[in-house]
Amino acid sequence: MTAADGTLPPATAPYLFHRHALAVRVTHWINALAIFFLLMTGLNIFNAHPMLYWGQYGANAAEGMDPAWLAIGSTAGADPRGYVRIGDVTITTTGVLGRSASKAGPPQAIAYPHWATFPSYRDLATARNFHFFFAWVLLINGLIYLTYSLFSGHIRRDLLPKAAELTSANIGHDIAQHAKLKFPKGEDAKRYHILQKLAYGGVIFVLIPGVIFTGLGMSPGMNAAWPLILDTAGGRASARSLHWVFANLILLFIIVHLLMVMLAGPWNEIRSMITGKFRVDPERAA
Repeated sequence: MTAADGTLPPATAPYLFHRHALAVRVTHWINALAIFFLLMTGLNIFNAHPMLYWGQYGANAAEGMDPAWLAIGSTAGADPRGYVRIGDVTITTTGVLGRSASKAGPPQAIAYPHWATFPSYRDLATARNFHFFFAWVLLINGLIYLTYSLFSGHIRRDLLPKAAELTSANIGHDIAQHAKLKFPKGEDAKRYHILQKLAYGGVIFVLIPGVIFTGLGMSPGMNAAWPLILDTAGGRASARSLHWVFANLILLFIIVHLLMVMLAGPWNEIRSMITGKFRVDPERAA
């Protein structure tokens, strides 16, 4: 309440709020490590054949069959250019995609640059070995997270949107606040808001299961044991395309997530995911 002289009462002292349980924090960082290596090894694997197709087989463009819907490459000639071709649209991407500097310095024709891949040189066998290892890490760690979250109520309490939150007015308001870089303060910062719930839920329940499912769809061993996976994905070529799409959506989420962490206050956000403690700075009464 406002005092008789019109002044505001003193703000309540800041305090630390226990925001993340130990299981959530540990599985978060293991997932971050696994996804980091999965993305970088995946780009190395993609470099071995930087084209994507739809259908059962693909890679038959020379015969006029299964043309690539996406290709990352480099032109030949005296002035080679890197490019990304999506359907009939070609975009010049020299210096980043298709043609970029090698570790030794001179430009090389390669889909993704050396600094974005693991290993940083072309090594399909090593990349595949690390990729499969961290795929199992992601799968097992994800199952541990889901088991904990279901039994502890974390999903129901923190991630599942309520009906009132899914209204167009509420979603529009949250979008507007983020666009203005106005993030929740005080007590309001203790809970996830609708955009956070939709983003985290989309990654946990759609993108990660999707990238695992399509990864299984590319495995000949899994195809033999469970052919339904390949049939559902629409064929091995389609599974590879969907795998790439899911992986890039995860990468986009990571970029936006890190940007939001930096804008919302990196020390407080990172501390809450390491120690579990989130600092709440109560606002003055308006």
